[in-house]
Amino acid sequence: MKSHEVLTLIEEITCLDGSKYMEISNMVQNGRAELAAERGFIKQVRILQLNIPHSVHVAKYEAYINETFEMPTEAMDHFEEWTRTAKAQEEVEMILKENHIG
Repeated sequence: MKSHEVLTLIEEITCLDGSKYMEISNMVQNGRAELAAERGFIKQVRILQLNIPHSVHVAKYEAYINETFEMPTEAMDHFEEWTRTAKAQEEVEMILKENHIG
């Protein structure tokens, strides 16, 4: 079942191989990422910016995430990186630019 997540923050995720990427997320998802770090699925997550403005770009990315992914429960047994289409990647880049990150 797809959910209706409202994206409100920008976080940086550090993968097990040391690579990092930024994700547009919310507090629930950040909590799941923290749990994933505790379980050893990723190295670390840290919030870069809270309460980002709900711009057109955030709305478009939010729609993509909600249509494409199911939100993990606390019972997760791995961490799923939200893969992006080229258009979704453009939206993330615009969100980072709007929020002076990157």
